[in-house]
Amino acid sequence: MFGSDWWRMSHLFVVVFLSDFSTYVVNPAINDVFVDAVCAGKDECSLALYLTGFQQAITGLGATIMMPVIGNLSDVYGRKKMLLIPLVLAVIPTAILSCKRTTDFFYAFYAFKCLTGMITGGGVICISLAYLADNVSERTRISAFGVLSGVTSVANVIGTLSARFLSTSDIFLVSTAASAVAVVYTALLVKEESHNDDSNSLEQPILNSIKPQSHEEVNCESSSHSNFMTGIPSPKHIIYLLKSSTTLSLLASVTFFNSLAETAISAFLQYYLKARFHFNKDQFSEILLITYAGVTVTSIFFLPAVGRFIGEETLLMVGLFGGFLHMLIDSIAWSPWVPYASASLGMVFALASPNIKSLVSKQIGSNEQGIAQGCIMGITSLTFIASPIIFTPLSAIFFADDAPANLTGLSIFCIALAYLIGFILSIFIKIIPRAAKAGSPQVEEGM
Repeated sequence: MFGSDWWRMSHLFVVVFLSDFSTYVVNPAINDVFVDAVCAGKDECSLALYLTGFQQAITGLGATIMMPVIGNLSDVYGRKKMLLIPLVLAVIPTAILSCKRTTDFFYAFYAFKCLTGMITGGGVICISLAYLADNVSERTRISAFGVLSGVTSVANVIGTLSARFLSTSDIFLVSTAASAVAVVYTALLVKEESHNDDSNSLEQPILNSIKPQSHEEVNCESSSHSNFMTGIPSPKHIIYLLKSSTTLSLLASVTFFNSLAETAISAFLQYYLKARFHFNKDQFSEILLITYAGVTVTSIFFLPAVGRFIGEETLLMVGLFGGFLHMLIDSIAWSPWVPYASASLGMVFALASPNIKSLVSKQIGSNEQGIAQGCIMGITSLTFIASPIIFTPLSAIFFADDAPANLTGLSIFCIALAYLIGFILSIFIKIIPRAAKAGSPQVEEGM
């Protein structure tokens, strides 16, 4: 599929696998660690929910700012150098819990997780997507992005399966070791060179075409490297990029609602299942295993085989509607087996994220893949702020012992609505690759 670049891609996939494995092996156990540390032995309490929401908000706010910066710096200084930063930072939080999981150690972990999560939350994927776009032509890009998503899913499956059989203390030791190996592997084996021979890629960067508004900006733009290209992108550059076409604006909106749903699922679905059916680490592991086994099949086999024939627009709509059905079923779950059945829809809603990223990459020139994917990851990170604002109070009210009504599934139903809004917006996306527009700037007007 990738020809002579397969070996280079395989090294990147190994790094992504190790990084994601270190995260996913922890996920089934972290809920129990939270509850044990702050809830005094109860199965649920509002403090755990609010701490989870606060962590999401802090890391989301920081990542919203940092993802475009990391992406832009990778455009300038190279993907490998910037990839090492989130990989190194990811080692610290799990190393703390691998020592002890007392309340004091938990709060130390919590503080470091809030700080490092601003970069580690999306930094690895952001730079990996830009790396793939550098080395893969537009024609096969959805296949490459699908495989990357599949690698993430395989890491999730293996990490979740490992957590099912490891003790809690061993889980954090294994996670720390995987993070450290990812750092060493990147430093030794990942290559920096880019070999994108796609002759149709857009050669004139969008952001270099911003019309200067002052003498100072004229001098800035006339330099060989503008302030944007060598440093921190300003909000004006980011907004200009996202509004440079109707397609990008719609993709940014769809990204927000899709990520809002995914963020809420990762933060609150386990609390919902624990409160409603008293699930523990083992049940969480089993449900995640079913979900991401489906995601793996879709991403590694289905997308590379038929993705470019069906079209990213259609696959995006199917994925978003699948997410809606998944959360709708969970919100009305009447028996413990229902979440297990709905988890099989992972084969469908897994289609949304890689297709969004592939569509974005086709709207952007080769010199701006990092900043473009960084902006998309920034929008994703923004949902880490919106999600706790929306879902934390809603969940805390109806999960409490003195809830005003038996509506524990209401917050999950609202997640389904976020998917539905994203689906409706995706219907209006009409893709015109920037490569086709390079010679005809009037094909699609900027907003």
